[in-house]
Amino acid sequence: MNNIAVVILNWNGKKLLEEFLPFVIKYSENAAIYVADNASTDESVTYVKSAFPQIKIIENTGNYGYAKGYNEALKQVDEEIYALVNSDIEVTENWLLPIAGLFEKDPETAIIQPKILDYYNRETFEYAGAAGGFLDKYGFPYCRGRVFETLEKDNGQYNDETEIFWASGACFFIRKNVFWELGGLDEDFFAHQEEIDLCWRAFNKNHKIKFCGSSYVYHVGGATLKNTNPKKTFLNFRNSLWMMTKNLPKGKLIPVLFIRLFFDGIAGLRFIFQGKFAHLWAVLKAHFYFYTLLFKFLNKRESKQYKNYYKAKSIVYDYFVSGKKNFNNSL
Repeated sequence: MNNIAVVILNWNGKKLLEEFLPFVIKYSENAAIYVADNASTDESVTYVKSAFPQIKIIENTGNYGYAKGYNEALKQVDEEIYALVNSDIEVTENWLLPIAGLFEKDPETAIIQPKILDYYNRETFEYAGAAGGFLDKYGFPYCRGRVFETLEKDNGQYNDETEIFWASGACFFIRKNVFWELGGLDEDFFAHQEEIDLCWRAFNKNHKIKFCGSSYVYHVGGATLKNTNPKKTFLNFRNSLWMMTKNLPKGKLIPVLFIRLFFDGIAGLRFIFQGKFAHLWAVLKAHFYFYTLLFKFLNKRESKQYKNYYKAKSIVYDYFVSGKKNFNNSL
């Protein structure tokens, strides 16, 4: 495992580092550990330097968000496999061994996600990634173990090694050469869904993305940006539209985007009925940004996209109309 670099992106997360960094150090023997700091103002860097002098610190010059923050930091990392780990992740004993074994066993595997469980409800899958992600026909992301807001209990039903479509940005591994072949994360996204975009681009270049159920971590979730924050709503809606514009197959681009815009309108009405007017404004703002940079993202499209990007036809229909609330009965 000398070729694995565990890279934790931090922004004003001193308390999270105090809580979770000791687990990373304890359970990541022989791996290089980095803290990549996005110009924190809460003495995060000072704390790491004094408490854990063995950890390598990369200091970015600004708060670049997830995408550019990692792009800038990883330029300074020499190891052949990057482990991108959120600062609110609790790793577990031997978590790296199955991942390293899977990379070694299958050279065509480029990206791997471990099982992600809820930090507070430890027998339940966590929202951001669960047991590996997929997209439906209309570009809605969902996971084995999580469909919309419904989270499954971990009863061992996903203790496997299998191909998935996208790996969660909360914790995933990627080969260094593949990361830079793809041009890294798309910095226009800033944060949210940039990992799905990265995986979709990897998929279009015939790279394998896998889930490894014998490695597991616990995720707090929302530690940096809570679900109640309208900025999170803005980033999710805007970045989803950008992601589809870049990666949808040519024949599906216009019809799928049109349907997604219709669904976004329904979501906006739902926010009105809930009295969440700040979130309604976030949706409208997301669409404004989408249209403003539409041609820029059309120019980012690769020459080749695969039509079989989706697994389920419509999880919206399955979940809200047919009442299929978990992964196994929503396909």
